[in-house]
Amino acid sequence: MDIKRIISEMTLEEKASLCSGRDTWNTKAIKRMGLPSITLSDGPHGLRKQPEGADNLGVNESIPATCFPTASALAASWDPQLLYQVGACIAAECLQQKVSVLLGPGINIKRSPLCGRNFEYYSEDPYLSGVLGAAFVNGVQSRGVGTSLKHFAANNQEHLRMTIDTIVDERALREIYYPAFEYTVQQASPWTVMCAYNRLNGRFCSEHQELLNDILRKEWGYEGLVVTDWGACNDRVEGLKAGQDLEMPGGGLDNDRLIVEAVKSGRLEMAVLDAAVERILRLVQKSVENLKENYTVDAEEHHAFAGKVAAQCAVLLKNEAGLLPLTEQTRFALIGELAARPRYQGSGSSLVNPTRVESALDCCRQRGLNFAYCPGYSAHTDQIDARLVEEACRAAAGADVAVVFAGLTDIYESEGFDREHMKLPANQNRLIERLAAVNPNLVVVLSGGAPVEMPWVDRAKAILNMYLSGQAGGRAVVDLLFGLENPSGKLAETYPLKLEDVLATPYFPEGPRTVEYRESIFVGYRYFDTAGRKVLFPFGHGLSYTEFTYSDLSVPEGVIDNVDHLKVTVAVKNSGPVPGAEVVQLYIQPPQSKIFKAAKELKGFKKVFLQPGEEKQIEFVLNKRSFAYYNVKIKDWHVENGVYTILIGASSRDIRLQGRLTIELPDNTAPVPDYRQTAPVYYQLDRGDAEIPAGQFEALYGKPLPPKNIEDKGFNRNSTVGDISRTFTGKIVYKLVLAFLLKSVKGDQADSRAMVTRNMIIKTAPQVPLRAVATSSGGLISFALLDGFIMFLNGKRLQGLVRMIKAARQAKNRKK
Repeated sequence: MDIKRIISEMTLEEKASLCSGRDTWNTKAIKRMGLPSITLSDGPHGLRKQPEGADNLGVNESIPATCFPTASALAASWDPQLLYQVGACIAAECLQQKVSVLLGPGINIKRSPLCGRNFEYYSEDPYLSGVLGAAFVNGVQSRGVGTSLKHFAANNQEHLRMTIDTIVDERALREIYYPAFEYTVQQASPWTVMCAYNRLNGRFCSEHQELLNDILRKEWGYEGLVVTDWGACNDRVEGLKAGQDLEMPGGGLDNDRLIVEAVKSGRLEMAVLDAAVERILRLVQKSVENLKENYTVDAEEHHAFAGKVAAQCAVLLKNEAGLLPLTEQTRFALIGELAARPRYQGSGSSLVNPTRVESALDCCRQRGLNFAYCPGYSAHTDQIDARLVEEACRAAAGADVAVVFAGLTDIYESEGFDREHMKLPANQNRLIERLAAVNPNLVVVLSGGAPVEMPWVDRAKAILNMYLSGQAGGRAVVDLLFGLENPSGKLAETYPLKLEDVLATPYFPEGPRTVEYRESIFVGYRYFDTAGRKVLFPFGHGLSYTEFTYSDLSVPEGVIDNVDHLKVTVAVKNSGPVPGAEVVQLYIQPPQSKIFKAAKELKGFKKVFLQPGEEKQIEFVLNKRSFAYYNVKIKDWHVENGVYTILIGASSRDIRLQGRLTIELPDNTAPVPDYRQTAPVYYQLDRGDAEIPAGQFEALYGKPLPPKNIEDKGFNRNSTVGDISRTFTGKIVYKLVLAFLLKSVKGDQADSRAMVTRNMIIKTAPQVPLRAVATSSGGLISFALLDGFIMFLNGKRLQGLVRMIKAARQAKNRKK
C-alpha cells in the first residue's frame, strides 16, 4: 500500500470521513481507493466481538470466546511471560474472528480500591503496571493483532467519568499516572493508544495537546494511532489539532463536516489532517497484512490454559498451621453460592461470553471428593437467610474443614459506577462468623476484582484470594486447595484494614466538576509504608506451600558517579518440601531530602520457579529512572546525590536483605523543590492526620484550584442527561432514554448478568453528556438538532423548536 500516494489522491471529504468509525466497531472503507474497513473489539481478558446489536457496555451478546482471568488477577501473577502468553492466545481468537485491534490492556493506576473498574487494571504501582502492560501488548501483537493501550490518562474513577476534571499535580502525573503508559509505549509500541473520557487539569484528554502530542508523541516517541474512548470526543477539530486521530464510534456526519469546514476556513491545517489519515492508513495496512483466512483455535486447549493461568494468579493470603493444602481424604464442607455459580469476570465493556464455565462445585463432584455442599447465602441479595446459614453451620460442624466461597457479587462492582464501600455483602460476613464458631478449620476462598474489608480475618485459618479468575477458575481453585498447584501469586495492591485508611478516600470520587488528587504521589503502599500505617495485607504479599530463603545480596561498591547500568544480584533458594515459585522484589529507599518522597518504591522484580533445594541467582539492572524523582523546577528527572538503600523482599513489608550504595553525580546542581513551608503535610504523613488542606495541595499544583461546582450558566453540550432531568422536558427525555436502554437488556430478574447490566445502565445513564448521546446515536441526532433542544431547555423555546425542525428537515434531505 503506497500510503503517501493514496493520501495525495484522496478528496478532502474522504480524508475527513476516514477519521471516524463506520459504526460501533468498524472503521470506514473507501471503495474508490480500495481501502477496506477493519474491526476493533473489546476486551482486555478475552475477545468480546458482537455479531449484531452492537454496544460498548456489554448489554448485547457476543460470540463465545475464552474468558481469561481479569487484569487484577493477572497482575497478581507478577509474571510478564504469562501475560505475554495470555495476550498471544487472545490474539489468536481475534484472528479467528477477523478482529484487527483488541481494545486493551487497561493500565490505569488503582488510586482508590473503590473504582468500579479496578478489576480491569493491574496495580497501584506504575512500574509493575508498565512491565505487565508491555508484556501483554507484545504478546497480542506477536500474532499480528493490534492493541489499544487505555485509558490515557488519569482515568481512575467511574463516577462522572465522561465530564469530570481530574486535578493532578505535575509530579504525581509524572511519577504515578504516566509511567505505565510511557514504559508500555517505549517497550511494546502498541498499535493504538486510547485517550480517556475525562478532563485532565482543565482540558479533555481527547483534545489535550500536551498529553497527546507533546508528551506521547514528541517526548516518548510514539508513532501509532490515537483513538478516542467510545463517545469521548468533545471538539473534533481541536482533537485533531491535539493529536487525536480516530473518533469512535461512528455513524454520524457532523464531525466529518466540521473537519472539512475547518480545513476550508483555515482553522485546521491540511498537514494535520494528512498526518492523522496517514496513521489510520498505517493501521489499516498492518491489519490487512496480518489477517489470515480460515484461522482457527482449539477452544478446549485455551480453556485448559486459562485454568493454568488462574492457578498462577491466586494469592494465598493466610495459611495458619499449614491447613492448606487439603488431602483427598479430608472431609470438608463446601459452602457458598459462589462455589456453584462463580463470579469469574467483571461487567461492562469487557464482559466476555465464555466458551464454558467450570465451577468449584462441579470440579469437586467430578473428582469424587468427600464433601457436602450448602449455598449458605444468596448472591442476588445481601439479606441474611437464617435457614441457609443454619444448614451451612450443620454441614461445617460435621466436617474436618469448612471451605467457604465468598466475594463481591455482580451488583457490587462493574464498569459505569464505583463501589460505595469496601465491605463484603452482609450475608457473607455473617455466614463466615458463624462458620468460624462451629469449625476452627475455616478456609475462605475470595473472589472479586478489588480489596475488601475482612472483619473475620483472625478467625479464618486460611484465606485464598482468586480475584476474578476466568472461566476455568473453578478447576484452578480445586487444584490449589488440594496441592496439585502451589500458590505463587502476590498482591499487586495493598489491602487496607478499612476504607478510611486510604489517603485518597476524602477526595474520591468528588464532583460534580472536579476531583482533586490531593494525595499526590502517595498512592497505595507509597502512602501506607511512608506513614507507617497498619494494613490488612501489604503490597507484594503472597504465601506458598513451600519456603524460600534469600542470601548473597551484592550491590555496587564505592562512590557511584554513573547510574545508567547498575547491577544488583541476590540468591534465592527453595528451602521447602515442594516445587514453587517466588517473586523477588527490589525496592529503593531514597536519602533524606528537601523534597518529600515515598519511603520506598518498587524498581525491579523477578518471578523464579524452583524445585525443592534448588537455588538461583537473580540479577536486576537499575538505571537513572530507578533512583530519580520528577523535578518540576527543571521539568526533568533528577537523581539526588546521597546514600540509597537497596531493599530485597517478599513484599513491601517483608524485607529480607538490604544493602547501601552511594551516588555522587558530577555537576549535580539542579535546584530541589522544597515544600516544607508551603505544604508541610506531605512531610508529616506519619502523624496520622490524613486530611490534606486545599491550600497545601494548591502549592503543589502550582496555580489556583478550579471551583469544584459547576456554574449555573444554562445547559450546553457537556451537560449530562442527569442535569437536564431537573427540567420538566428533560425529565421526560431521561425517562424515555432510560426505558429504551433497559428494554434492550435480555433476561429476567433472576439473571445476575441482566441484573448487573440494568444496574449499570441506571447508574451510568444520568452521567452521559448530551454531545455523547448525539455522537453515539448513529446519525439519528445531529449537533444542530441537539443545539436546538438545548436552546429549548434554556428557555428559548420558540427558537429551539425552529432550529430542531430545521435540523430534522436538513437530515431528511441529506438522506434523499
